Amino acid sequence: MEIPAINLKAIVLAHWLLTIWGCMAWLPYSYSWGNFSVLAIGVWAIAQRDSIDAVLMFLMGMLASILTDIIHFSIYYPANDLSIDRANNVFRFSAGMAILSLLIKPVSCFFVYQMYRERGGDYNVNFGFPSVTRNREAYQSIDTQEESAGQANPFNQQQDGKTGPRSY
Repeated sequence: MEIPAINLKAIVLAHWLLTIWGCMAWLPYSYSWGNFSVLAIGVWAIAQRDSIDAVLMFLMGMLASILTDIIHFSIYYPANDLSIDRANNVFRFSAGMAILSLLIKPVSCFFVYQMYRERGGDYNVNFGFPSVTRNREAYQSIDTQEESAGQANPFNQQQDGKTGPRSY
């Protein structure tokens, strides 16, 4: 089954709009800063079409923002809303858009991961940490020394015993 191609611009635009609407009434500045900084990395990923790092950082930022959004909603959602009807409607709209953004983020992460793979990223995400393997076939034994032309004549000496011109 073919996965539909979703444009990165559409993902960034949709989350930008939902974040603006989500910030209208009740969420703190940390929600805004976190989501807009991730969207700025998304703009970087749009601008550099061949950059694997930009898409990977956007993907990691989206995954981290899922966790921070859940924390923001659990801390700042009011326990009782005994406010005026007009303010209540704005709150409900803002909360709905923020929750919709949170619900769409895993799907967006899936499509951004597909873009990461299309740009040449690995299937498994590698952070550059060295790995330990038990494969000993790549090692050379220090007991036997193979003489090559460079090792047999390391100081640029002639083979007949006479020293050649020295170049320091």
